Amino acid sequence: MNKSFIIFSVGKLLEILALTLLIPAGIAFFEIPSRTFPSILFDYKLLGFIIAIVSSFICGNLLKFIGSKELTGTGIREGFAIVTFGWIILTLFGAIPIFVYFISQAETLTISIGLHAFTDSYFEIMSGFTTTGATILTDVEILPRGILFWRSMTHWLGGMGIVTLALAILPAFGVASYQMFRGEVPGPTSERLKPRLAQTAKILWGVYALLTLAEAILLKFGGMSIFDSWCHAFGTMATGGFSTKNASIAAYNSAYIDWVVIIFMFFAGMNFLIHYQILFTRKWTLVRNNREFHFYATVLIIAVLLCTVVLQTNGIAPEEQITQSFRSQPLSQNVLTEKIATEGTKIRTPLNALRYAAFQIVSITTTTGYTTADSDMWPNFIRFLLVVLMFFGGCAGSTGGGMKMIRIMVGVKTAWREVKTLIQPRIILPIKIEGKELKEKQVANIMGFISLFLGCFVIFTAIMSFLIDDFTTAITSVVATMCNIGPGLSGIGATENYAWIPISGKWVLCLCMLLGRLEIYTVLIALSPITWKK
Repeated sequence: MNKSFIIFSVGKLLEILALTLLIPAGIAFFEIPSRTFPSILFDYKLLGFIIAIVSSFICGNLLKFIGSKELTGTGIREGFAIVTFGWIILTLFGAIPIFVYFISQAETLTISIGLHAFTDSYFEIMSGFTTTGATILTDVEILPRGILFWRSMTHWLGGMGIVTLALAILPAFGVASYQMFRGEVPGPTSERLKPRLAQTAKILWGVYALLTLAEAILLKFGGMSIFDSWCHAFGTMATGGFSTKNASIAAYNSAYIDWVVIIFMFFAGMNFLIHYQILFTRKWTLVRNNREFHFYATVLIIAVLLCTVVLQTNGIAPEEQITQSFRSQPLSQNVLTEKIATEGTKIRTPLNALRYAAFQIVSITTTTGYTTADSDMWPNFIRFLLVVLMFFGGCAGSTGGGMKMIRIMVGVKTAWREVKTLIQPRIILPIKIEGKELKEKQVANIMGFISLFLGCFVIFTAIMSFLIDDFTTAITSVVATMCNIGPGLSGIGATENYAWIPISGKWVLCLCMLLGRLEIYTVLIALSPITWKK
């Protein structure tokens, strides 16, 4: 293991972070009404960004000075280590602006308040970079615009990948580049569009930026401010979910905005190779032949139709069931009655039921996490369906989380093959996708991932059930963070947040978010003692 090269590479990533922080810092600067020096430098809206930029730049250069850009060998272990420790350290520095904001708002400073502020700021930015969208903020609308923009920007950077961005603008990581790319890009395979990895990274980011721009323009036409349209476009294309409104997308109460976001969430859950082919080569081959895309679209269509029919048939859940669902702050009877009436009105007509069902199903399946309705008040069948879809996630090569559609497909095919093999022991049945036979090593890799994913899910659920009294909340907090979704059920439902979770629970969920975003193998390889042996 070449530790010097890892240190040098993390230093590079910190320099990139310092540059990206200039954008929200600029927004914070112009938000301050009285821009007089030097007092403006100590304004709580800007101070955190200044500290983050300076410290990131200084530490980045220091790490580059200590480390070495020379690397020998395959770079496999180094690549995975750079991705894992890069994300952990970048989150630490990226959390500084929110930490400074929290401290500035505290009436008194104690060790306990400082620990809570540090935990909450790290949790929020880890949630941002991993595109989870789980928030500890109870009122986002009071936040300064610089902080709001930075939260959304962390989504956008993490959606396509911070390291992938580094490979695009600083393509000098040598033989470790491909391992870094593999470690960060979601899915069982990381396909190159061009022979040079830097070209592939630039193309992916180009497509990503173009779709983000298109959505921001369409949202602006729908009545959003320019600021809000960019923040929500960042959250949609990254399948993140941070909003500038407490009620998320529901705050706009617009069918046009809902459908625009639904369409772009669907796009974000697709393999970006398909977008590239359609936009730049005018070929629809992947759309016609890509079995994972067909499976993805079919799952969404069936789930949306099922959800719509159930909502039209049953309406929202009975009041008794709703009151039994755990909430961190129980609703008063008056508020509950009003909320039941509001949620019932939303799904009164078939068209409205389709609109709200489609939004929630696509949002959860693509792991975006935006909401337009309190789905925790829907029938238990739909709540169960949403939890199942959390595991599915988007396609490989998308910005979505979860286990990915391709892995679900291979898992089902493998299980069915074993059933056939028991019936006909001599039969030879290779696993095929799009008519191509998968190597047994690939199948084993995917089945190993599924086993590890479910194993981690069980372990972390056991820990969270010890820390949280409500079992439904404990289970879905792990699913929602490991699959990078955000909202779960009950205490962390569509209209709830993670502020009340104990500090220890927040750190457990931070690890869940990192494992989910970097897809377990990357983190386990980087943290394994075997990796660090010579």
